Amino acid sequence: MFDRIIEVENIGLISYKKAWEYQQKLVQARLDNPHLPDKLLLVEHPAVYTLGTGSTLDNLKFDLNSFSGELYRTERGGEVTFHCEGQIVVYPILNLHYYQQDLHWYLRQLEEVIIQLLAEYNIEAHRIKGLTGVWIGNAKIAAIGIKVKRWITMHGFALNVCCDLSGFEKIVPCGIRDKFVTTISHYDPSISILEVKEKLVKTFAKVFSISIG
Repeated sequence: MFDRIIEVENIGLISYKKAWEYQQKLVQARLDNPHLPDKLLLVEHPAVYTLGTGSTLDNLKFDLNSFSGELYRTERGGEVTFHCEGQIVVYPILNLHYYQQDLHWYLRQLEEVIIQLLAEYNIEAHRIKGLTGVWIGNAKIAAIGIKVKRWITMHGFALNVCCDLSGFEKIVPCGIRDKFVTTISHYDPSISILEVKEKLVKTFAKVFSISIG
């Protein structure tokens, strides 16, 4: 057993706005009381596009004036991405004072969670030097974008499990023009998103050396 405990909330389908507001509430609570336990939120979002704080509109392939869907500019890092059902979005609310106060370390840890998780499905995933995220060959399987305030984390990563990738065709995902996106279901058509969530939580706890509360 590890000293640090993380509480898991498998929320399911929730609007991006509600999940974003909930994260902000959890972060503020931990800024007010640093002794609160960490949280790990697992969600799915209805179709939505999100932009990082410094991302450019040049990576949108649609006209914003005639766009009728949902799009948010957030405080996370990274470029534009797409969320939809069948994609697991993971929001760790961690106090990095209890881990390492190092954003590069944190990003590499998130990547390691995904790499180890995919290895359980005999899928060989990897990093690409200079790029944040996780890849299978030349295809991105997971996008990462974080925000850290006084070493409390929010936002996180999105793992494509069994989602419809057509929404990505309307953007340049993460601003990278010479690569594409993929899903776990491409390699394992019988994949269960519920099982992936269960394995993901266990893998996260192992990589971060924490106990599930």
